[in-house]
Amino acid sequence: MGLAIFLIMILVAILAPVLARYNPDIQFRNGLTATGSPLPPSGRFWLGTDPLGRDLYSRLVYGARTSMEVAILANIISTIIGVVIGAVAGFFGGIVDTLLMRFTDVMMSFPVLLFAAFLSVALKPGLKVVIFVIGFVSWFYLARIVRGEILSVKNRDYVDAARSIGVSRFRILIRHLLPQVYGQIIVYVTLGFSTTVLYEAILSFLGIGVQPPTPSWGNLISDGDQYLTSAPWIAVFPGIAVAITVLGLNLLGDGLRDALDPRK
Repeated sequence: MGLAIFLIMILVAILAPVLARYNPDIQFRNGLTATGSPLPPSGRFWLGTDPLGRDLYSRLVYGARTSMEVAILANIISTIIGVVIGAVAGFFGGIVDTLLMRFTDVMMSFPVLLFAAFLSVALKPGLKVVIFVIGFVSWFYLARIVRGEILSVKNRDYVDAARSIGVSRFRILIRHLLPQVYGQIIVYVTLGFSTTVLYEAILSFLGIGVQPPTPSWGNLISDGDQYLTSAPWIAVFPGIAVAITVLGLNLLGDGLRDALDPRK
């Protein structure tokens, strides 16, 4: 079920120009009532309109593209940083391990969302900045996981055998040690997708993430913040999209964790 939800969201993101009924940035003259209020769901506007008279369904579909783009690219960044730092620290040990892990501890001491918000404001909010910021604040736990796994396998017999025949350190790390932690990395990255989607939504909701007119689920929810009583559909539908996506990604991560658990 989790995989199905994830694949559906990916397809929605890829096929957004086909699935959307209108350009997400077009403001329709008849997209608002005579009093200037958003229109409720109807045959023309399936999910209603937003406060500017734009089709909410089209913006929701394009928002999936933004959220999936942030989730995938930010996780690539965090995975690269976490795996490199964790693998180097665990394999070389000594002063290298101490320095890298103390740096990781310092980074982990900052509240993640507060740190992300500070970086986003300092670097001027935007899509590329959000991707970098979320990737930069999401690698700490992965580095710890990879380090622990490398420490547990680096002194096994097959590693000693590789050293005895002159295999280089780099080849031992890449060929013999990292494959032992692929399962943990895959599970962490999959669960990290859901966290990334939430971070993007929160930062965009606060106005320091993806900036309008680019649609994202976070700024769509923010658009409906002041209309919860008069036009609740503006915030409810993007909120449901975030909830379903996060649920699906968590189910997928749990399933992969069970499937890749060597004890089972």
